Amino acid sequence: MAVVEPLGLEMVAAALKDEHEVRVVDLLPGVDLDGVARRFQPEVCGISCSFTVDVGETLQIAKALKQASPGMFVFVGGHHASLNPADFKAPWIDAIAVGEGESSAPALLTALGAGDDLRSVPGLVVNTVQGQIATGLRPLIGDLDRLPLPARSDIEDRRRAYHLGMRGYLTSIETSRGCPYRCTFCSVWRFHQGKIRFKSPERVIEELEAVERKNVFITDDNFLASIPRAEAIVDLLLRKGIEKRFIFQARTDSIARHPETVAKLREAGFATVFLGLEKIDAEGMERVHKGNTVECNETAIAVLKKAGINIFGTLIVDPDYDEKDFTRLRDYVTRHAIPNAWFTVLTPLPGTALFEQVQEALTTRNWEMFDLAHAVLPTKLGLERFYREYAGLYTAVYSPKVAVQRIWNAMFNRQGRSLGEFPRLSLVWRSLESLRCMADPREYLLGHSEDSRVPGS
Repeated sequence: MAVVEPLGLEMVAAALKDEHEVRVVDLLPGVDLDGVARRFQPEVCGISCSFTVDVGETLQIAKALKQASPGMFVFVGGHHASLNPADFKAPWIDAIAVGEGESSAPALLTALGAGDDLRSVPGLVVNTVQGQIATGLRPLIGDLDRLPLPARSDIEDRRRAYHLGMRGYLTSIETSRGCPYRCTFCSVWRFHQGKIRFKSPERVIEELEAVERKNVFITDDNFLASIPRAEAIVDLLLRKGIEKRFIFQARTDSIARHPETVAKLREAGFATVFLGLEKIDAEGMERVHKGNTVECNETAIAVLKKAGINIFGTLIVDPDYDEKDFTRLRDYVTRHAIPNAWFTVLTPLPGTALFEQVQEALTTRNWEMFDLAHAVLPTKLGLERFYREYAGLYTAVYSPKVAVQRIWNAMFNRQGRSLGEFPRLSLVWRSLESLRCMADPREYLLGHSEDSRVPGS
């Protein structure tokens, strides 16, 4: 349903480009990595692995690069790699850059250029014949405003490929990093050492003025973590007449407590929000340490509907659900008319507190299955019954009538017309096909039948 630009790589490239010749390659379908490598002939290649499901592909890419050019220094960075460097203990990977790449990558390349011992460079895990050597963490970047603007030039000719749902030509922007909460299923707070840091409103506007496209995805985990800052950004957008269509993420308690801010957001072009609703009762919220309430969820939905902001709400399905639990969830979504509800199977991602709690019970360690849509813990129902109920959630929520209404709203909503941005028919078709797959239990079972494969081998 979404393909977003490699903002992390663009930020790292921007931090390197003053001292090095840098090329950002996004491995979209049709990209010839071998051809790019032959033409560019890099001495060093860094691969981003932020998502657990990408571990196998990352290992395969590293192996292919190393076999084609044995003298190339290959390192891996990103969210998953930083928290789980042992997954990249392989002869075709030289090091893992841990933490923020804008800090660790320049230090790594400086050390390589000087011929220094990498074991003395903080922020790395170095692969050696004897094993992996961790060099210690680098401090978090203190002032995000000092970072250079993302180096987007290498991907502009592929901007058409980036989309979220039926909105294409998507640009991504980061205005803050981290999260102070401690959800058991999430590792963002661990990656950012339990802290949250903000870019100033002025810096955010500078980044927005540097991008041409109208559809903008704000990658922050909670754009409303600081209400005064969010309001300052909105005021600048309105004062400068910047017209964008923003897609953002926010916690429901921030929304429920500040309905007046939400109304201003809509005025400034904030059109779609992703909400982590997670659970439908207090016990469930407590179990995942959400630090929020079902009442805040319900209030936030009402506030957003009143403001005219489109809602995508995610809810977690536990592997130990039975038919009654699925019925309760389905009835709750219907009763509260949650638009665009999405359902994720509770997944203990490596690096999370949940993983530490339940790792002995995992039914697989094939990371390709850790896509939030497959059960990797034992299910109370048999797999076939579990997926029949799981797919049935989508069947109930996205009836043909609802699907047609979503397409109509996406193509003819007032703000889309005012910005001259309309969904491409190919994205409409892709969205419908995704919904079809999500409502088909056979699609999920297929993953289990292929689970014998070993990623990255």
